[in-house]
Amino acid sequence: MNNFYKRTDFSYTLPQVLIAQTPANPRDSSRLLVYNLMSDFIDNTYFNQITDFLLPSDVLVINNTKVIPARIFGYDKNQRKFEILLLKRNDLYHWECLIKPARKLKIGEFLYISDELSLELVSFLDDNGIRIIKFIFKGKFEDILERVGATPLPPYITTHLDDPNKYQTIYAKHDGSSAAPTAGLHFTAELLKKIKDKGIKVVEILLHVGLGTFRPVKEDNILDHKMHKEFYSISEESARIINNAIDNNSRIIAVGTTTVRTLETVATKDGHVMSGEGETEIFIYPPYEFKIVNGIITNFHLPESTLLMLVSAFIGRDKTLEIYKFAVEEKYRFFSFGDAMFLTRGNCV
Repeated sequence: MNNFYKRTDFSYTLPQVLIAQTPANPRDSSRLLVYNLMSDFIDNTYFNQITDFLLPSDVLVINNTKVIPARIFGYDKNQRKFEILLLKRNDLYHWECLIKPARKLKIGEFLYISDELSLELVSFLDDNGIRIIKFIFKGKFEDILERVGATPLPPYITTHLDDPNKYQTIYAKHDGSSAAPTAGLHFTAELLKKIKDKGIKVVEILLHVGLGTFRPVKEDNILDHKMHKEFYSISEESARIINNAIDNNSRIIAVGTTTVRTLETVATKDGHVMSGEGETEIFIYPPYEFKIVNGIITNFHLPESTLLMLVSAFIGRDKTLEIYKFAVEEKYRFFSFGDAMFLTRGNCV
């Protein structure tokens, strides 16, 4: 096996104190590390200054998914407590979910959640706790979920979130995500206006963030890692704007790894994007030839994660680890509520 593809090749040391527990306030006051692969230049600034590094011809692509209160708790007939993380809705009643402890709940057993909601375990999807469940309820499911569910914060965030909207982008529209597309958390309405006023087009696409995005890599050989499918949608208008920009040699800048994965999923052989909807399980790791994306705005990701591997595919594994080491030394804040990077391969202001 080529050692380049070992999971541990994408590891780094991070002091726990650098794991951000709360978001920046205001959102765009987070720090920003800018790296241009062409010039091999690193700059330190703040996110509210990102327009200094954007060109009027750029197209900024954002993911307008919305996080649902996907974390719920239920009890079986023996009063054992179970945690359920909703991943994907299959129809009105059936969901794919992650249950803990999964092995203690058998097919056909029920969990009581509230007077309005209970569920039945229907089938197993894999050995890692992913199950198909059927909800039993009366009324509007979304309203019930708002009452019984909680924001599904990552386990490394241990501080109470006083406002769930802080784990939501300001442009979130379509319910369906189990986690936030965190690169988008840095944007404010004022900053987006400033970006648009510079002539930069802001295009919305959709990918519902599920297990494919945040599931850890457990296999020693990363080629053995299987991504979980996630739903995406790109409108004809969004595809048209992106394709026109590509034809004019403009930069396509993806806000977040979910946006990168969506754009690269729908890439055509001639280097354009197709509109439509579907499911993606694309896994981007080095070496990978990017077909659409010229720039990425992203956070600092967990060691040995598929997200870190995607960044490594964009600027190189060695350079990624070098930048992460620099970020640790400079005391950047890491992960979901942390600081951001703007990575580009092309010309920069």
